[in-house]
Amino acid sequence: MSEPETLPTTLLTGFLGSGKTTLLRRALVSPELSDTAVIINEIGEIAIDHHLVDFVEGNVLELPGGCLCCAVREDLARTLRGLLERRDAGEIRRFRRIVIETTGLADPAPILFTLGTDPMLDHRLRLTAVVTLVDAVQGAETLDRFAEAARQTALADLLVITKTDLAPLGAELVQRLDLINDRAERVLGADASDAGALLFGAGPRASAPVIPAEPVAAHTHGIDAFSMVLGGEVSRLAFARALGGLARERGNDLLRVKGIVRFADRPEHPAVVQAAQHAMFAPEWLDDWPPDWPEGDRRSRLVFVVHEIPRAEVLDAFAFAAPSIRPAPS
Repeated sequence: MSEPETLPTTLLTGFLGSGKTTLLRRALVSPELSDTAVIINEIGEIAIDHHLVDFVEGNVLELPGGCLCCAVREDLARTLRGLLERRDAGEIRRFRRIVIETTGLADPAPILFTLGTDPMLDHRLRLTAVVTLVDAVQGAETLDRFAEAARQTALADLLVITKTDLAPLGAELVQRLDLINDRAERVLGADASDAGALLFGAGPRASAPVIPAEPVAAHTHGIDAFSMVLGGEVSRLAFARALGGLARERGNDLLRVKGIVRFADRPEHPAVVQAAQHAMFAPEWLDDWPPDWPEGDRRSRLVFVVHEIPRAEVLDAFAFAAPSIRPAPS
């Protein structure tokens, strides 16, 4: 019996709002990556990220370009082993590479540990690179405030600097990156015409980078993740005032907002909305509601990741839409 092929695997990480899903979407339109399996690890009771990469249906989903997508609901190792077994049995498309996208609050080290210590995974997968996205606008401050961001940077083989269309790569951020990880290659995401090459262009991982004994960032407590459902159709103006007010008053602590919203002026076309700290992005209109959205339920859903912002404050901001909050699972 021939040996099973070893599959190149990329770990895509970066703090909340750094642009991981955007990079994935750019990469997956490439025909060269049509045989890729994407594993998304999400935070929040109401999953949002998979809708942003055109999730279709079921537990393992085929994206329009031919890629497969899977959301981690429990154990990563079990998910990976299950995918490989179904691939080998011919139950799903025969993918030839894997991208694991972590949640923005994840420490990549346990994932690398899992890949290296699970016998099956160590035999079947080859870690190509840890690709970490760093936001040029908020990156320096984020690295100072959050140990997770510092550890994501420390473990990187490749650092992709994003949002340079909004702010240049400043000396302060360069200094932080030099201090934490001066070995990783750095590229400007805006200058990369081939997003797929960023994920799989590197050679085999030569050695594990050293994690600083004392991470640059230390203030990690007070982070809260929860999902919110809005009642009925939502006025675009009222929504912008609510979210904009939070961004204006509490932007430093409004780490990430993602959602799908039904606006009153276009109720037949839901909109993807996103915000990160002080930045709010223009809505992106979908042709229809995602197929796995609750049957007959067209209410707007948002996922918030905040730092020391009381949930009551968020509820008050959206009081016009009769919001209800559900905690993210521990």
